[in-house]
Amino acid sequence: MAVSPPPRVLTIAGSDSGGGAGIQADLKTMLALGVHGMSVLTAVTAQNSLGVQGYWELPAEAVRAQYRSVVDDIGVQAVKTGMLASVTLVETVAELLADCPAPVVVDPVGVSKHGDPLLAAEAVATVRDRLLPHATLATPNLHEVAQLTGITVLEEGEMRPAADALLAHGPRWVLLKGGHLPGEAADLLAGRDGEEYWFRSPRYDNRHTHGTGCTLASAIAAELAKGSPMPEAVAAAKEYVTGAIRGGFALGAGIGPVDHGWRIRH
Repeated sequence: MAVSPPPRVLTIAGSDSGGGAGIQADLKTMLALGVHGMSVLTAVTAQNSLGVQGYWELPAEAVRAQYRSVVDDIGVQAVKTGMLASVTLVETVAELLADCPAPVVVDPVGVSKHGDPLLAAEAVATVRDRLLPHATLATPNLHEVAQLTGITVLEEGEMRPAADALLAHGPRWVLLKGGHLPGEAADLLAGRDGEEYWFRSPRYDNRHTHGTGCTLASAIAAELAKGSPMPEAVAAAKEYVTGAIRGGFALGAGIGPVDHGWRIRH
């Protein structure tokens, strides 16, 4: 009996040698949520629980060849972007996604959990002007919002205007992650047509949260590939990520990863 393939999701991101974030987190998340994960590697990092010790970009032609190899033969139901590192790679990925028929989730990665830069300063404007117009959804944290728009969000009431500033650059939806604000963790999903959905979750006293942003964006892409409308996709992804944060565990001497396999272990 022929077995139907699961939905296919492509991540375009960097490798995390410690296995907590990047391509590794994306593929673990996709497996946990029942989709087939595929990858386009943009950069290789030397990274552990203490931080990023270095990274090396792949040539643009290698990124382009990986993408065409997967999309032209296997096809995709959703795409997620993460670490793109440089102006050249952002431009390359933007060109590739210009005619992508599937939903595109852009995680505009600027720095790692440890504060190490993963995007050249001169590439921020390229992300804003070239990549965001191709995004079905952008998933910035508040630091990335400030990078992209110049708007510093200090309280929950300032999140919608910041989301609108990002929407003006072309994405259909923006998920503004308010985890760095005091109080209850609140994220805002804002749509170009005025839609507004709030997602609130308890905070867990757990410092091992490496890979949270990558995991959330990949989880949303997985749910979109399965056919969920955007609000439902975000809700399901948030439920998965909240459990992963709750299960985060210590590795090495620094910040450990979230637990991508928490549903298997609990």
